Amino acid sequence: MGRGIKQRSRWDIMGDILKVISEEERARKTRIMQRSNLDWRSFKRYFEPLVERGFVEGGSEPDEGETYELTEKGKDLLMKLQEVREMLQTSSTEYIEDDDLGIEGKGKGEGKGKGDNANIRVY
Repeated sequence: MGRGIKQRSRWDIMGDILKVISEEERARKTRIMQRSNLDWRSFKRYFEPLVERGFVEGGSEPDEGETYELTEKGKDLLMKLQEVREMLQTSSTEYIEDDDLGIEGKGKGEGKGKGDNANIRVY
């Protein structure tokens, strides 16, 4: 994977699929796949469970062929995924002071080895 490219999670991909369908109102598989930036195999892997679980439903239009739209359940899932995404973005921009983590007396140069403070992770 190249530098600066962030890999999407499963939930991000499903959210992207639902968002595309929501924006298009009624969309064909190819359009959903393209706008979600997925190849066919990956698209099928995420799209089919959304249909099977009732988040997306298909229907045929005489002029358009098979198109898909969100069900109420799908709209609810999309809204919840967007809320979680917003919460995660907000929390990742907040900074936590060392005192809040209960870390004491480990200033620069203190500790046993090189880069002692570099391995602290906050989840």
